[in-house]
Amino acid sequence: MKNVKYIILFIMVLMPFVNSCTKLDEKLYNQVAVKDFGKTQAEQDALVGVIYPGLQVYQFNDPGLLSLVEISGGMAVIPRRGGDWWDGGSHSELTLHSWTPSSAMVTYGYILTGDLGGGTWYKIYHNITQCNQIYALINTGSGDPALKQRTLAQIRGIRAFWYYVLVDNFGNVPIITDFYDTSLPKTEPGQRKKVYDFIMAELDTITNLLPKGGPSLTYYGKFTKGAAFAIRAKMYLNAMVWNPQGGTKWQQCINACDTLLNMGYQLEPNWQTNFVPHNEVSQEAIFSVACKAGDGGNSILGYTLHYKSQEALNVWVGPSNGIAGMPGYIKVFDTINDIRCRESFLWGPMISRLDGKQIYTAENRPLIYSIDIPRHNMEDGWGSAYQETGARCWKWPPEPGLSTSMENDVHIFRISDVYLMKAEALVRRDGGSNGEATTLVNAIRERAFPGMPSKLYSSVTLDDIMMERRFELAWEGFARQDKIRFGHFGDPIPGWKDYTDPIDVFDNPAWFPSGHTHYDLFPIPQAARNANPNLMQNPGYAQ
Repeated sequence: MKNVKYIILFIMVLMPFVNSCTKLDEKLYNQVAVKDFGKTQAEQDALVGVIYPGLQVYQFNDPGLLSLVEISGGMAVIPRRGGDWWDGGSHSELTLHSWTPSSAMVTYGYILTGDLGGGTWYKIYHNITQCNQIYALINTGSGDPALKQRTLAQIRGIRAFWYYVLVDNFGNVPIITDFYDTSLPKTEPGQRKKVYDFIMAELDTITNLLPKGGPSLTYYGKFTKGAAFAIRAKMYLNAMVWNPQGGTKWQQCINACDTLLNMGYQLEPNWQTNFVPHNEVSQEAIFSVACKAGDGGNSILGYTLHYKSQEALNVWVGPSNGIAGMPGYIKVFDTINDIRCRESFLWGPMISRLDGKQIYTAENRPLIYSIDIPRHNMEDGWGSAYQETGARCWKWPPEPGLSTSMENDVHIFRISDVYLMKAEALVRRDGGSNGEATTLVNAIRERAFPGMPSKLYSSVTLDDIMMERRFELAWEGFARQDKIRFGHFGDPIPGWKDYTDPIDVFDNPAWFPSGHTHYDLFPIPQAARNANPNLMQNPGYAQ
């Protein structure tokens, strides 16, 4: 009976991969007993392939992980537009930092849906469960032990990546590694440190078993040594926030960045090579979400564009007129000379390709995307914006005539990020400007301002590096993380939010140093705690 159970389980987890891969369709793997499957590299790759589509969580969806971190980090915003995009106030809560463990932002789906069947929290733990499931199947199966260890290392690497996302956003989360353990997991004081230590221990154990790092079409989109060192660098860079008991780890971050810089990754001469269709050729890509047009594609354009902009842009994706750039974020760019600005944000008139005339919205206003987002009817404190306001995401430009989601992959980690991480760690370690840090930042700026040496720095400060991260990495999922590390997450956004009050009824001032509040962590969703009373709520939220 137990073998039958394992075979059924095996069929269930393999079917999504079978349906999406013609090579697997040629072999009836779903008719092989688990104990006889997984003996070859191809068979183990088939099993591991099941866990990679879960990386689709790491892109823009309505709602989704990147929306959660870029809106709360003040990089983007979803204004109410008439009767659209209110959704119980969920989007305003993200901007205003006014969420609670059971408020609209949490239950709308940014973190967890009301039926517990969706949201970032659910999807990440679903992916972790899937990792544990495949790990158990391979670990208990037959096959060459050395091959098994290399395969299991990839699974543990993806699982460590998801815990990296969790320790950043939720902090005190349960660690689950045993697929067959059905007991309710428990969290306790100091849990965030335990998660941090778990991630580092996993990376220490698996790194030498992983595929080599560096640009490679063979290992593109897979968890490699490059991905492991990128997570390691992030963990060290944010150690002062995520594991303050362990102290700062600037030199360790520098060392991890140096390892990555010696793997063969390099800055692309053309910045947009990282984002155009078929961007798997990028020499900067360290770890990527592989997107496929249609199901599993990059869906940002459907999330950001106005309904009527399709005939102007020759993009036929059924857009919903949602997310836009936060005006103040865009205005700190050199909007004229920095090539990253115009290639990250879309603004200006939408002119019909059919008759050459200005397109008008349903409100009978010209469809001219603007950087500013003026609002009216502000009686409720949030108001409403006109349909055409707000510069839209254009970082992943489409192929002409696009009618579905895009092929453009989402690079989770790029080598330009590593340049900036190392520069920051150098300046923090030395307590001031550093010549190598200046060289690293200027390498990024030379590409952004071609032929403009006046745009280069003679020396860089932490503020310079913070701003350069904003310019280089807009829309890529680091706005919240960076603002917390630099102590600016609670800062006001003129015209949108006041300073996030660091002291409220639930806050203990000792928990939150200057510039930090309990909003630095999202709450453990109340619905999850109702289902599992063993989960401790994050400090500062109602227990």
